[in-house]
Amino acid sequence: MSHVIIAATVVAALAFVVGQIAAAEELCPGRTTVSLWPAGAPGMKAVEPEKIMPPTGDGITRVTNVSEPTITLFPAKGGVKPGPAVVVCPGGGYNILAFTHEGIEVAEWLNSIGVTAIILKYRVPGNREGAFQDVQRAFGLVRQKAGEWDIDPKRVGILGFSAGAHLSARASTDFEKRSYSRVDVADNLSCRPDFAMLIYPAYLANAELNGLADEFKVTQATPRTILIQTQDDSIKVENSILYYMALKRAKVPSELHVFPTGGHGYGLRPSAHAISKWPEFCQTWMKKTGLLDGVTGGKP
Repeated sequence: MSHVIIAATVVAALAFVVGQIAAAEELCPGRTTVSLWPAGAPGMKAVEPEKIMPPTGDGITRVTNVSEPTITLFPAKGGVKPGPAVVVCPGGGYNILAFTHEGIEVAEWLNSIGVTAIILKYRVPGNREGAFQDVQRAFGLVRQKAGEWDIDPKRVGILGFSAGAHLSARASTDFEKRSYSRVDVADNLSCRPDFAMLIYPAYLANAELNGLADEFKVTQATPRTILIQTQDDSIKVENSILYYMALKRAKVPSELHVFPTGGHGYGLRPSAHAISKWPEFCQTWMKKTGLLDGVTGGKP
């Protein structure tokens, strides 16, 4: 009887994982999607089934109730092999993931400039520590698959929006050890991003807006970073300014671009605001820092 119970449990667990991967495949048909945790995400308990929320008037598809995180590959075509790659972290206040305009559309833009993209579907809602485990695990897996995916393991960066930018900053400042027990050989590889792009980042500043939140320890080992935000962002622009000042003090080569208007959550959507040019700033920054050496793609 015990063997039957164990078998049934294994089958149920496998069905759960397959179901969660299928949700990612529904959003990214034909793309390679990999579950981060072969035996289930650490510490996860029963939750509501993953939900894909259809777009409303803003045209954004949102995902919530993520308990089985995944990475989805958008390989670059042409250019140097192996080439650079970027782990993309959609935002959503750690409640949902804005999966289209801060995930799929961004991955397609990265492909257009010759960069491989990997969308991270991290745990939500309300699971910041789980999300942090997910992003650390993602970097080990991406580097493990570098040969298979034509990726240069020394040019693997991160790009995040809002809460996803907060997650990206955590990955950039807390990488000396894993936040979970080792799973397999992927966890022997570095979880440090080689570079970071933080777009309208949230939660970086303390409540008084006079310093960084205590969780961020910026040092010389923090990867080079570009930050982009607007003065009229509902998430205060001090988040970007204070992080940049910490990078400057640590002598980490970085850039900060602040625009007067544009608000929050625009992703790649075109607008009358100058902030809509942010992808060109990021591409130029990647090019002049050598991250795009040998890459063929669109011009800034």
